[in-house]
Amino acid sequence: MNKKLYKSRNCMLLGVCAGVAEYFDIDPTVVRILWTIFGLVAFSGVIAYIIAAVIMPERPEAEI
Repeated sequence: MNKKLYKSRNCMLLGVCAGVAEYFDIDPTVVRILWTIFGLVAFSGVIAYIIAAVIMPERPEAEI
């Protein structure tokens, strides 16, 4: 199975957390909570989110 990491169209903000959750097949809420905690503990979580939002491609329409 060839999995690729994409931003999700099922998103709250930019689709990064939902895309990570789809890639690892877990609940997006868990990823959002963990990313929020990481962002509060070390501000680098916010920077990492912005970088991921810029770097991660959108999921192609054919793969929905």
